[in-house]
Amino acid sequence: MTRVLFICTGNVHRSVLAERLLAARLAPGSAVRPESAGTQARPWSGMEASTRAVLEELGGDGSGFAARPLTAQLVAEAALVLGLAHEHREAAVRLAPTALRRCFTLKEFVRLAVGGVDTVRGGEEGGEGTATTHGDVPDGQVPPVVDGFDVVVAAAAGRRGTAAPVPPAEDDISDPWGRSHSVLYGCAREIDGTVSTLARLLGGGASL
Repeated sequence: MTRVLFICTGNVHRSVLAERLLAARLAPGSAVRPESAGTQARPWSGMEASTRAVLEELGGDGSGFAARPLTAQLVAEAALVLGLAHEHREAAVRLAPTALRRCFTLKEFVRLAVGGVDTVRGGEEGGEGTATTHGDVPDGQVPPVVDGFDVVVAAAAGRRGTAAPVPPAEDDISDPWGRSHSVLYGCAREIDGTVSTLARLLGGGASL
């Protein structure tokens, strides 16, 4: 089993949505196991009602969830760590500095991995697009899955610092906490588009 850990602040909205929507978008039988935690989370049972409502509207499963705080052990055990904003990625690296090469923001990872996987495959085009896509990754241009989860992660890590920079805010997903239902729904749609592309990149998720 290959763990992908999503991190936000309270483990109430963003990381929950990312965890459960990725689970819904992965191929049946995938070895990838999405998980989540929060830098300021308080352990409690059940999913926040508004989160569950938008999650289930988008086809995710809201059952059996419990929020949990981020720990060094969670970071160390994850094959890929994805913060929903820069502060969450940085918190993970502070807890487990040796995990630096596998810590990204969610949008940063997808942005880098799409270009990196294409490079690994010699610039070949192709692959079927996902139903929804992230940002500047047009439908129909998501690269084919390469052989190995570790190759996808290495491709993204290899492009960090060499790919054209983007404004930091473009790699963050804003916190919908305390805002309207429409803002939360928009956040969920943004996350869904991004994890749909992530699911396509990870494919079956062969273990590291």
